[in-house]
Amino acid sequence: MTEAFVDLRGVRTWYGEAGEGPPLVMLHPGGVDSRAFSPNVGALAEHFHVWLPERRGHGRTPDTDGAHSYDLGAEDTIQFLELVVGGPARLLGMSDGAIVALHVARKRPELVERMVFAGGVFHTDGWLPGVLVAPDEAHASAFERKLYAMHTAGPRLTRDDLAAIRCRTLVMAGDDDEMPLEHMLELYRSLPASELAVVPGTSHGFLVEKPNICNALLVDFLTRDPVRTFAPIRRV
Repeated sequence: MTEAFVDLRGVRTWYGEAGEGPPLVMLHPGGVDSRAFSPNVGALAEHFHVWLPERRGHGRTPDTDGAHSYDLGAEDTIQFLELVVGGPARLLGMSDGAIVALHVARKRPELVERMVFAGGVFHTDGWLPGVLVAPDEAHASAFERKLYAMHTAGPRLTRDDLAAIRCRTLVMAGDDDEMPLEHMLELYRSLPASELAVVPGTSHGFLVEKPNICNALLVDFLTRDPVRTFAPIRRV
C-alpha cells in the first residue's frame, strides 16, 4: 500500500491506496482509522483501486477546532473524490463511515456509483440503548466528547430523504449488531435500489469477525450487476 497526504478544506488528510481498477473509497468507523479494514483491503484490491482516507481526528489525520458532524465528514469526502479520485467511485462505509457515505450519496449523487452501507444508522435513534455511552467528563479527551456529541446529534434522515437516494446500495449488518434489525430493514425498504445482507453469528465487527464471507459478498455486489430473480416481490 502507498501512503500520501492531501489538503482537504484546510486539513492535512492522510490516505492509503492499493490495487488497480475502478475506484473504491473505503470510509472507516468512528474512533479508529483505515486499519480497521485490514482483513478486507487485500480481497478488494484484487478488483479495484482502493482509496482509504482517514477523517479529521482519526489515525494520521489531525483533529481541528470545532465540532464534528456527518455533514462535515461528507463534505471532506466529496472533496477527496473530486481532488484525489478525480470523479465518481464506489463507496464502502462502516459504522460512522457508512453514515458519511449516505450523506455523500444524498448531497452529490453523481459521485456515488454504488454504495455499501455497513453497520450504520440513518437516524441516531437507531442505535440500541446503551450503545451511545456519555464519556466521563473528568477523563475523556476532547475528541471523545466530540464523537459522542456527533453520535447523539445525528444523523436524522427521514424515509423521504432515503427515497431520494437512487444509487444501488448493499445494506449490511451483523445479526447481533449495535442497531436492531428492524432499523436496518427500514433502511433497506426505504432505499429504492437496495439489497440486504445479514451476516450470521457476528456483532458490530462483522467485517473483521467473518472476513471471508463479507469479502465474498462485497466483491459480488461491487463487481456484478443484479441478477434476474425468478420470483421477485419487491423488485419488479
